[in-house]
Amino acid sequence: MIAALYVETGGVYFGLPGVDPWDEPRDARGYAGPHPVLAHPPCQRWGRFWHGSTRKPHQFQLGDDGGCFAAALAAVRTHGGVIEHPCDSHAWTAFNLNRPPRDGGWVAADFEGGWTCCVYQGHYGHLAGKPTWLYVYGAGRDQLPELRWGKVEQRLHPVALARHGYEKARRIGMMAMVGGKDKTRIRNATPPEFREMLLALARCCATQPEPTP
Repeated sequence: MIAALYVETGGVYFGLPGVDPWDEPRDARGYAGPHPVLAHPPCQRWGRFWHGSTRKPHQFQLGDDGGCFAAALAAVRTHGGVIEHPCDSHAWTAFNLNRPPRDGGWVAADFEGGWTCCVYQGHYGHLAGKPTWLYVYGAGRDQLPELRWGKVEQRLHPVALARHGYEKARRIGMMAMVGGKDKTRIRNATPPEFREMLLALARCCATQPEPTP
């Protein structure tokens, strides 16, 4: 069993055998084991625009996520598992984790036995490249899989290319051309192929045996 923490209600982790999803109503900060975890703690207060909208800057405090990342890190270090966060997350600096190289490969994350890497979700079905950092605990280096390392090939939206030309199409990226109310959901969604890779990674990170039924 894998406990999927901080996931969307009714999202890609619901209805899967061997997965116990913890959405916002369950409050994953209270997770006490015993299963390995796959954690997607909220990233809004750790990313590039942690302070809020550029039109109204500094309305929020850096890292003010209600203790979600700290709880996720404690859960992973206690029960084994994986944390997923956006590339360049300020949480890595705040919690003294080493920044992984963008070109891929596993590197030591800390002095606790954790590992970290940068992987692009575009290799696993996301519309955009979406570079992502992972923190893994509970597995030795020889147990960690080689992922699809490196940047994804450049993707230009054909409408943006026709309407604005190459330079602007390259600059605004694929997601800028996704309209409608589902834009944020599509950007934040975990592709099924990426989910399966993360679950497989979490399964090799158990720090203690599963309880006998």
